[in-house]
Amino acid sequence: MAVTPGDVGRLAASADDTVELDARMSVCRACPRLVGWREEVAQLRRAAFARERYWGRPVPSFGPADARVLVVGLAPAAHGGNRTGRIFTGDRSGDWLFASLHRVGLARLPTSLSAGDGQRLISTRIVAAVRCAPPANKPTTLERDACRGWLIRDLELLRPTLRAIVVLGGFAWTALWPALGRAGHPVPSPRPAFGHGRRVVLADVPTVGPASSPAGPARRAASTEAVTERDIAGRGVTEHRAGLVVFGCYHPSQQNTFTGRVTAEMIDAVLGAAAEVSGAVSDK
Repeated sequence: MAVTPGDVGRLAASADDTVELDARMSVCRACPRLVGWREEVAQLRRAAFARERYWGRPVPSFGPADARVLVVGLAPAAHGGNRTGRIFTGDRSGDWLFASLHRVGLARLPTSLSAGDGQRLISTRIVAAVRCAPPANKPTTLERDACRGWLIRDLELLRPTLRAIVVLGGFAWTALWPALGRAGHPVPSPRPAFGHGRRVVLADVPTVGPASSPAGPARRAASTEAVTERDIAGRGVTEHRAGLVVFGCYHPSQQNTFTGRVTAEMIDAVLGAAAEVSGAVSDK
């Protein structure tokens, strides 16, 4: 069990697969403020869920170990994932996200209500930058950094199949780039600013060298390209299948959906592009 940020890094890095990673993550106690809050919420509960037994622990990732698309959120909701034990499940943000995933062919069902509802993601895995519900939905930067080891290992384990990442909101966008670098992906410098519909293409190019050399064929040199919606519009997403494409998307929070800052069509456009560029749509 992780009780310090150092424990998180060590236990995450030594997880052999996503099943072991999720199990270790689900008992983490490295951030005292988050531990106290998630457990207090699970005891007091909301009136509408007074008879339910809350999960009240870190919420593991959800989706297959060979996913082509990764969705990165902020953190579990106090009465959503913290209640149900599944990320983006049982809250309004999840209602928007899973409905969109279903429309673009990445989820079996249009809803995610509970861990036993039969929902299945198609070539897609959902993670969060912070795995515990934070007070006021606002984790600290120290809590974000303490949780990074879990995200790094998810990225490492997915690397053979991962082709697209959809990042929901600026907090998760900031959290992703150091984790990508630690997981062995090339990252741009300076790091690109967050924006809805923003695409950043990370292309791995094989290097030439003796097989016994550290810089031989097993290693790859990085070239990165940040492209805008206008740049990529006429070029076709299939052009980038050999690399990894990172997409920015506004978070489907109540504030964003109620004010119209993000619409269902806007989320569908980003998730649909990720499905296409990754080849995941062929699995529908």
